[in-house]
Amino acid sequence: LSPHEDRERLERELAEAGEAIAYLRSAAAPQSAGSGAPGARSERAGGGRAAPGAAIRIHFSRIQNIAPAVEKLRIEGSILEPREIAELTGFLDCASDARSILNAAGERFPRLAARARSIAEFGHLLQELEGKLLPDGAVADRASAALARLRRDIEKQKRSIQESLERFLRANPDAVQEEFVTIRGERFVVPVVAGRERKIQGVVHGSSSSGRTLFLEPLETIDLNNELVRLSEEELREVARILLEISDRLRGYGEAIEAAVAVMGALELVFAKARFALDFDCAIPRFTPAGAPRLRLLAARHPLLEDVLKKSGRRIVPISLELDRGFGTLLISGPNTGGKTVALKTAGLLSLMAQSGLPVPCREAEFPVFEQILADIGDHQSIEQSLSTFSAHMSRIREMALEVTPGSLVLLDEVGAATDPEEGGALGVAIVDHFRAAGAFTIASTHLLALKMYGASTDSVINGSMGFDEQTLEPTYELRTGLPGKSAGLDIAARLGMPEDIMKRARASLSRRDQDVARFLAELNRRSEELERLERELRGRQAQLEERERRLAKEWEQRESAKLRELERRLEAVLQRFEARA
Repeated sequence: LSPHEDRERLERELAEAGEAIAYLRSAAAPQSAGSGAPGARSERAGGGRAAPGAAIRIHFSRIQNIAPAVEKLRIEGSILEPREIAELTGFLDCASDARSILNAAGERFPRLAARARSIAEFGHLLQELEGKLLPDGAVADRASAALARLRRDIEKQKRSIQESLERFLRANPDAVQEEFVTIRGERFVVPVVAGRERKIQGVVHGSSSSGRTLFLEPLETIDLNNELVRLSEEELREVARILLEISDRLRGYGEAIEAAVAVMGALELVFAKARFALDFDCAIPRFTPAGAPRLRLLAARHPLLEDVLKKSGRRIVPISLELDRGFGTLLISGPNTGGKTVALKTAGLLSLMAQSGLPVPCREAEFPVFEQILADIGDHQSIEQSLSTFSAHMSRIREMALEVTPGSLVLLDEVGAATDPEEGGALGVAIVDHFRAAGAFTIASTHLLALKMYGASTDSVINGSMGFDEQTLEPTYELRTGLPGKSAGLDIAARLGMPEDIMKRARASLSRRDQDVARFLAELNRRSEELERLERELRGRQAQLEERERRLAKEWEQRESAKLRELERRLEAVLQRFEARA
């Protein structure tokens, strides 16, 4: 699983993922009457309560790692261990199930069915091998007539030895330590008291840890034990012959098995994508034409951050953004810890996910097929290479500036920071403008006024800001486009308890221009928030009016229907009276 630029392959992979999403939803919820093929590729994955459904789940978790067994099959004459045979036949059973299940659902899920149809038919092979191994991995008696006979003979021989030794124990009560039969070195023996073994003819096979007990094989059972050893060795040879026969039989299907492994791996990946899409309420992304590229994310979420927040009972704040040929650069400003870097990472990660054929966690998504994604995010300071934070950023950005193409996505975190603000602002503007002129889609975060002014005065550049609640002095993590944001460093420092005398000096040292800009940005954001509030209210009122209109229309329709039914009833009564008189 890795990003690539093959548009047709991406469309195919995402279409398969869309089918797998629909399949899993079908397996978790009953199908409505008349439901057909899966919906459009923009369909979101979430929704629906779990309930018994028509589709049958394919349990990939039953599959063990069979790579060593498949590799061993390539060696002519090699013998698989019983465990390897059991794992391999278990895989073939699962692959056969997947083939039949998806074939049966081929009308609704044609892409998945087409994949499954390339799995060979293993039914006859599985039938032939059925019952030859026991659940614990041992070769079953029924694996061959010779093995069944040998095991009967072995059991019979063991009983004969047991009976002979029990007679010996009864005949020599003074010599034996305890009346039981045990095994030493694969031979049946009895425990005798040390020192008394000279009175008994036999072979000593060992002693207890104390040395007081010897384990002796009486002379009368030596031939019986020898015969048992011979039968056991013959059994081992027969088991080896059966395992070789099974291995050769599987080896004959070697190419088909390897092909099935590839198909099942591909299907498991497709269903893993679908499971991820359902868990994170993802959308199947669309890819825009090369001549009209557009990056549009509606209610996008960083999946790793969302997962962490979910586990602690919190909810992620989604972001929305849009870049196209007309506006290809977005400058995000706003408070520290306000979500600027997360916004950059979300855009970058979701772009990589889409180009890996993965559904993306958002309501809707459109992407160009990027040639490359260039990012300078985080602190690249290196003690070993004597690089400061600023030098490390500049080294990375220099490489990016040389590599950038019109088909690139460029992500810059705090561009121009970590140096003198005036020089950093000038450098930041020049860097962003270089990527803009190269035709790349660029998203950059900044606190620098020079970049905010550049965004406000440059065509094809959009200012954006991360939300900040002026009342609570807390970030809201909402991304608003169209206006730059204030960094709110002084406000945050005050909220964190910075001494008042320091805050007074800090505010006094701000230049009149900086104060005017800060007030201007604060007023712009206040008005923007007010407009958003009014817009929400208007939308709410519009929705209420539309709902009222629908309700009134329904009531009118019900009244008219009732009137019509009453007229029909009266007409029917008149007709009945007329017919009665006639």
